[in-house]
Amino acid sequence: MANDQRGGAAVFRFANFRFLLAGRFVWNLGLQMLSLALAWRVYELTHDPFALGLIGLFTFAPALPLSFVTGAVADRHDRRMVLALTCVALLAALAAFIAAPESLGVWPAYALVVVVGGARAFSQPASMSLLSNIVPDAEFPSATAWSNTSNQLATILGPSIGGLLYPFGHRVPFTLSFALGAVALATTLMIGTPTASGRKRPPVNLVMLLAGWRFIWMSPAVLGAMSLDLVAVFFGGATALLPVYASDVFHVGPWGLGLLRSSLAAGSILAALALAHTPLGGRVGLVLLGAVFAYGGATIGFGLAPNMAVGMVCLAVLGAADSISVVIRQSLVQINTPDEMRGRVASVHNIVASASNNLGDFESGTLASIMGATTTIVFGGVCAVIASGLWGRLFPDLRARERL
Repeated sequence: MANDQRGGAAVFRFANFRFLLAGRFVWNLGLQMLSLALAWRVYELTHDPFALGLIGLFTFAPALPLSFVTGAVADRHDRRMVLALTCVALLAALAAFIAAPESLGVWPAYALVVVVGGARAFSQPASMSLLSNIVPDAEFPSATAWSNTSNQLATILGPSIGGLLYPFGHRVPFTLSFALGAVALATTLMIGTPTASGRKRPPVNLVMLLAGWRFIWMSPAVLGAMSLDLVAVFFGGATALLPVYASDVFHVGPWGLGLLRSSLAAGSILAALALAHTPLGGRVGLVLLGAVFAYGGATIGFGLAPNMAVGMVCLAVLGAADSISVVIRQSLVQINTPDEMRGRVASVHNIVASASNNLGDFESGTLASIMGATTTIVFGGVCAVIASGLWGRLFPDLRARERL
């Protein structure tokens, strides 16, 4: 089957893929602007790394309990409508935040973060499983790489735009995020009926709700890939502390924060473009382990960076390594999952990713408030490097995996 894989832009011949990609790009562009503006707003009001960590905790808070139902919703209902309704929920929360009086302090920002976490909990399983419906399995790795490229392009542009707009008033980037959410809603509603939409609706019971967890537990390579990401990003994630580096280490303000976030995404998009044009061949397990090793090394380099230029290079390498890991992990999960349970498996994948990213942000903020940002980031990078070697021994099926 490997010879049937297509690379390059062949996957764009599917109209539904084009609409989904466009809608997800605009959605993520708005979320990235929102993320930067929220982080800077919280740090501006508190000047406390722990307060930044709370953003990750509040983002994750709704994701864990919702993980038992979001996948079932994606498997039982129209995945396009699930995406549309998440857009509506985020638009309502943004409108309330923009109208909130400044006297309320930081709490409207935390409330908005909770809604963002809930919206992502529903949208990501629906989006991942819908992608599986509208492109053939042989082209799914290429579609995933293009999707990741789109996400990272949004990650480049969103923080940069948000950093430039924030000095004109903190409500300005939030208002533009609202407009982008409205465009994402309109684009999502343009997606037609997927060719693989005739799936069965499983009955709602405990076995059905836990099926995603059981499937991953019984798939050693998938379990190894997801747990490796959980450990490496939980300890090695440096994103939450970028406002500290922009404000107190490099002294570059919100525009510099945008450049740091964009540098991370720039490396990621270059790697994703390479994978989109040249699908992965053999030894994907070793490639994944090597990518996590490079991720940890680049994290250490950023923590010790003497200036912003070196820090941006390290973040670009970190982003490239993370992109390779994402494409391999998502492809392993979706290609090896039956369509009727892709939503539930994607929901588990989402909760693991949320735990690594959002709880990792909380861990970073907490440790940084105790032992400083630099020590926290270097410690996390060392943990990621160690995990890459340890997981190669703990999960021989992952290490020996040849193809997706």
